[in-house]
Amino acid sequence: MKSLQEQIEQTIRRRKLFRKCERILVAVSGGLDSMVLLHLLQHLAPDFGWRLCVAHFNHQLRGRASEADERFVRKAAAALGLPVRVGRGDVSSIAKQQGLSPEMAARELRHKFLARAARRLKCRTIAVAHHADDQVELFLLRLLRGAGGDGLAGMKWQSVSPANQRVRIVRPLLDLTKETLERHAIAGRIHYREDASNASGDMVRNRLRHELLPLLRRRFQPALNRTILRLMDIVGADAEVVNEAARAWLKANDPSQRLAELSVGLQRRVIQLQLQQQRIVADFDLIELLRSSPGRPVTVAASLRIQCDDRGRISRVVAAPANFRRGRKVLRLIGAAGASSFDEASIIWRKLTRRGMNLPKRSAGELLDADQVGSTIVLRHWQAGDRFQPIGMAAAVKLQDWFTNCKVPAELRRRLIVATTARGEIFWIEGQRIGERFKLTPDTRRRLDWRWERAQTT
Repeated sequence: MKSLQEQIEQTIRRRKLFRKCERILVAVSGGLDSMVLLHLLQHLAPDFGWRLCVAHFNHQLRGRASEADERFVRKAAAALGLPVRVGRGDVSSIAKQQGLSPEMAARELRHKFLARAARRLKCRTIAVAHHADDQVELFLLRLLRGAGGDGLAGMKWQSVSPANQRVRIVRPLLDLTKETLERHAIAGRIHYREDASNASGDMVRNRLRHELLPLLRRRFQPALNRTILRLMDIVGADAEVVNEAARAWLKANDPSQRLAELSVGLQRRVIQLQLQQQRIVADFDLIELLRSSPGRPVTVAASLRIQCDDRGRISRVVAAPANFRRGRKVLRLIGAAGASSFDEASIIWRKLTRRGMNLPKRSAGELLDADQVGSTIVLRHWQAGDRFQPIGMAAAVKLQDWFTNCKVPAELRRRLIVATTARGEIFWIEGQRIGERFKLTPDTRRRLDWRWERAQTT
């Protein structure tokens, strides 16, 4: 039976992952996977003439534990006689500022640091410790999010760094399981640090790892890793065929070609490739909107509109500035119920003396805390500078950003009715969520049943 070191050496040679005598930056967190990777590459380095460097990024997410991880990696690198670069980033602050998840913010900061470290240390290759279990988890995460063929294909053995196109990222452990790495660490007496956050049920990946995957293996498919990795290989190969066909079609640039003449899958990939080239998030809804409505401008961001012509070419559209709609109506909620109208919409309201936050099984409108709303309401349209805290969100956002994220067409945004309190705080937007501060709570004493109906469909 081959040792793990022999397996890795064969994988590196067969897949041509590293060149002889090159400088390699090894990304080391201090955990099991990266410490095993570091020791394997260190043992193989003399035979290949590699010069290894170590890089560690402190995410500052776990207080003293993060500091201990950094110290551990520094000592491990020193013990092996390897140079080490350490970076730091306040992931929590960046995530809040940019509206990202902590995982996404951490990933972006880490990749930027690794690319910078590689450049300074004159390394064109970064070795990372992703393994087979990571691939399986990634497949399920992307499956649940509705990813296409490229996404379901998972991580490649080598790819370009998202932070620097001149730097390669190599994953030598991609066909090895976590269990295999653990056995090697025990046999080789390789020390590593445990990350307590890996056991937290707050992260979707951890719930997949600790709940869904054990269930699937126990009840449905004991050989889950093998079947999913095989499927990822098949899907990835198929996706690459479609990619090549789409790139060839775009490169031909034949004026007589029409996008509609292609198969639907190829149409989607032609649009997706162009969006990716322009650094526009190529989600399914946007691709379908562009594909099915050639020539129709689509708002992607506050200052970005694009369209797809009948030849499948994506171009940016310079939008004429649109004026905000005027019009304003003060509505006083006197009595137990009432009705009013504003901009071709009928508003019907009713106050209910009902405590708590229990919701009926069915409701034709919105239920709000009547005391938070107050007795005077202003009906109007979106105005420049409006901010809104939708229910379920921790902070207010610009209404323009909200519309963009929800893909509300530009021509519709200015028609929607906005309702505010007497102090000007938005509590309701037609067809959108209610405000966080106006939801029913255990302290609610009176409810406002708020309904609306348009004479014409928006």
